[in-house]
Amino acid sequence: MTNLEKNRTAKHVVVDEIKEKLSRSKSVVLVNARGLTVEQDTLLRKSLRKAGGIDYKVYKNSMVNLAVKDTEFEGIQEYLAGPTTIAFSYEDATAAAATINKLLKTMPVLEFKASSMDGNVYDAAKTKLIAEIPSKDVLLSRLLGSLKSPMASFARVINAIAEEKGNGAPAPAATEPVAEAVEAPEPTETASEAPAEE
Repeated sequence: MTNLEKNRTAKHVVVDEIKEKLSRSKSVVLVNARGLTVEQDTLLRKSLRKAGGIDYKVYKNSMVNLAVKDTEFEGIQEYLAGPTTIAFSYEDATAAAATINKLLKTMPVLEFKASSMDGNVYDAAKTKLIAEIPSKDVLLSRLLGSLKSPMASFARVINAIAEEKGNGAPAPAATEPVAEAVEAPEPTETASEAPAEE
């Protein structure tokens, strides 16, 4: 096999690898990580791994260009200039952008270039806005929290009503014997009146 053939084979392997990642991705985020120190790069990779469901890798723009062709991520081609690192999100579409966004304050050289999800492409500014949207888990917990508060209040009201009814329940039972005591003297009075008439 000639060197040219070896290069072509190697390119195909890389392009296929990117295509495979794209096929599983809910979103991709392009960043310019040029200028990061080794320590910062390590922290970035560790943070993305910890977030879960994210793959972060540097690829040549030419390889990415070939891989995204005829896919829902094709629109990112216009942003493939200069150093590009790609974060693939497999589970939560906003996870990679959100994780990177948290590190921007401590890593000012790190920059968003673009992102793509659901067939739409977003520039750096819009990617940053997307990054600030809470994750699905956070939104669900907030929703459950907001539902829990009225439910707890409702449960307390129902409980209070039940306790009031429980405390008032003996009252009817106490009046029943009193009613019998009132009725009891009637036959006695009738009996005492009978001799008086005779």
